Amino acid sequence: MKINKNMIILFVAITSILTGCDKYLDITPKGKRLLTTVADYDQWLNSELLINTVGQAFNTLNLLSDNVDNVNITNPPTAEYELVYSWAQQFTTDMQAPPVFWGDHYAIINHFNTVLVGIDEATGGTNVQKKSLKAEALLGRAYEYFYLVNLYGRPYDSETADKDLAVPFVVSNDVSQLVPDRSTVAEVNQRIIEDLNFAVNDLPADNSANRFRGSKAAAYSLLARIYFYQRNYAEAQKNAALALDFTNATMLDLNEPVTSVQVSIRRDVIYGRMFMGSNTVALEYMQSFAENDLRVRTFYNSADDYTFIERGATQYSPLQVTPQFIYENSGTSVQEMKLIIAECAARDGDIALALKHLDELQKNRLDRETYEPYDTDDKEALLQEILLERNRELGFSGLRWFDMRRLDKENRMPTIHRRDAQDNIIFSLAPKSDRYTLQIPIQALSFNPGMQQNP
Repeated sequence: MKINKNMIILFVAITSILTGCDKYLDITPKGKRLLTTVADYDQWLNSELLINTVGQAFNTLNLLSDNVDNVNITNPPTAEYELVYSWAQQFTTDMQAPPVFWGDHYAIINHFNTVLVGIDEATGGTNVQKKSLKAEALLGRAYEYFYLVNLYGRPYDSETADKDLAVPFVVSNDVSQLVPDRSTVAEVNQRIIEDLNFAVNDLPADNSANRFRGSKAAAYSLLARIYFYQRNYAEAQKNAALALDFTNATMLDLNEPVTSVQVSIRRDVIYGRMFMGSNTVALEYMQSFAENDLRVRTFYNSADDYTFIERGATQYSPLQVTPQFIYENSGTSVQEMKLIIAECAARDGDIALALKHLDELQKNRLDRETYEPYDTDDKEALLQEILLERNRELGFSGLRWFDMRRLDKENRMPTIHRRDAQDNIIFSLAPKSDRYTLQIPIQALSFNPGMQQNP
């Protein structure tokens, strides 16, 4: 019998979370039903598990991207972060270790599924409250599946998505349930979209008091992100505009003094997830910034006096240079939506709209004393500027790897090299490489031997 032993591993990983729930819910002891009231489920959605970006400690997802450098990488690599950085087929051979990305996302999905399978039987509260909490759980689960389908499924291609395998779409929190087969990329994306469209009507109108929680704008912003990575640019633009219409969020202006920017109430956040980490930055990335770009000295620490000529000298480390940014946001934001609209409009030939949204971002990021709006009537030149701006703005938000996959489908990605301290090439990621899709972790396969592996 194909028992869900993989989910058992994940269940063990979240046992400590359930134990912690005893403390703040002060309800039934461990081993019994923990959640009984609507208020219990509402508090369950405030868990720290749900607000932290997966791989927070090392900003792990960013290690896959071309924005990072590791001058002192060992060859062959041994540490998990080195294996991620070098696009290894597996990131650990320790069968007892929780699988990076896979295990984390499924643990969070289990948390949201707990709400979805139990909220209808909860006591207290109203049906409206129950529908709202169910909608938030659908939103949160969709957010996690966005990452899983874009990590373990091939980059979206409308001609092959219905055949390309992605991940099991788990809807139960019962560890005795059978593991479903891997759904296709098309099926996971479609389920995400259906869940978000179902949820949007029951979500709160405003989440300004706690942007880790759901809202209508949050659902539209995630729909925009989903469609964007499907390269369905018309729907991405439409939903990004809806997100901006429904949100009270506004951009931060780096020309103004930086005050407290807690992600939970940060005014540019639409649907928040926080991370704290540090990555060594590739020189080519830093050289893409203009001299008057305020982001450089706000988010980056440079040991070569910001000349960007010494490998390993520059770190993405907001906490070191601007302590108010102790945590950054990897969830959706006003600036992400504006960049989606700008890129989609440029691709569609609407240069005026693209320039408008590009200008609204750049004037809040460049020194206003020397700022000059970017202007062109060349569609391709404008698109290239927007792609550069997207990377400068979102380069360490965990999205660059997905942008690389998306752009590789359009033949816009060169070969990416990893170099040792002597500048020798030791690993390369070629266009169309199978490494753009992660392999299923061996821990998952060991408990599900019939699951098909990626190349």
